Amino acid sequence: MDKTNHVTIIAEAGVNHNGDMELAKKLIDAAADAGADYVKFQSFQADKLVNKTAEKADYQKASTDPVETQWEMLKRLELSDDDHDLLIAHCEKRGIKFLSTPFDQLSIALLRSKGIHIGKIPSGELTNKPFIALMAIAFEKIIISTGMCTLEEVMAATHVLMEAGAKKENITVLHCNTEYPTPMQDVNLRAMESLRYACKTEVGYSDHTLGIEIPIAATALGATIIEKHFTLDRTMPGPDHKASLEPAELKAMVIAIRNVELAMSGSGVKEPSPSEMKNMVIARKSIHLASDIPKGQIIERSDLVMLRPGDGISPMDVDSVVGKKTTQQLKANDKLVWEHLES
Repeated sequence: MDKTNHVTIIAEAGVNHNGDMELAKKLIDAAADAGADYVKFQSFQADKLVNKTAEKADYQKASTDPVETQWEMLKRLELSDDDHDLLIAHCEKRGIKFLSTPFDQLSIALLRSKGIHIGKIPSGELTNKPFIALMAIAFEKIIISTGMCTLEEVMAATHVLMEAGAKKENITVLHCNTEYPTPMQDVNLRAMESLRYACKTEVGYSDHTLGIEIPIAATALGATIIEKHFTLDRTMPGPDHKASLEPAELKAMVIAIRNVELAMSGSGVKEPSPSEMKNMVIARKSIHLASDIPKGQIIERSDLVMLRPGDGISPMDVDSVVGKKTTQQLKANDKLVWEHLES
């Protein structure tokens, strides 16, 4: 979301702190050590987010107490006002930027009171018109996740944002699939390009697959933001740990994205790069003689052989060499130069 030449990498801690602020600080440390630009949490009040009788998703039941309701699970994972201050302070200490996704009006206000100017609309709120309008009013820049959405729903959401005052150049739309983990056959990564074309905004990718391949591929396809869940230990209990990277994997992803970013930063003109210029003479061939040739002999194709190095007459000029007379006696394996031939 920063206006720089590099892909913005958001390390999504989400609710993987399990309600433990010491664990949350360790997640910040891991994100900073990995080289991410932001570490992101989730800000919500369970009472404002879910009905007390609502069931959990299957992936949540599999990773938490299946008898526990969704409200009970979320209540354990709430961040208080003081928690936010603690996490923001620790981010400042570690030199990484803090973000959090709000899920309700009070959480929007809380984050704005902390000086947060980037708002993230989660996939589940993309059809919540009042919430979307509040986000446009509250935040200077907006990131939208689009899991479970049709293109028409995404377009409608961006329209609501702009009607409420958001500027198109400050919106980034993230392709996303809301399954944890996402099956590879359901990623549909080319939809990110469809979003770019249809929305006329910056695009990125919020990933819930296992591994790091898909965020790297998204970078190569032009994502300006990559968001990826991470944890300290995938075996920990909690709704999102299983579909998250561990610290070493997060660091590997950041390194890979930075490398792809460099590889994609060229002019697009096909020409020798500075690093390979020195190898041209060594790797290419030039025209040499296959046998001894006396002065004044007309060169035939059978008299020539193409050998390294490539600092003589190029084999591409072989038709200009054949048929010319030699100006001196030449030996087999001599590298031919134009001075050896009559003009």
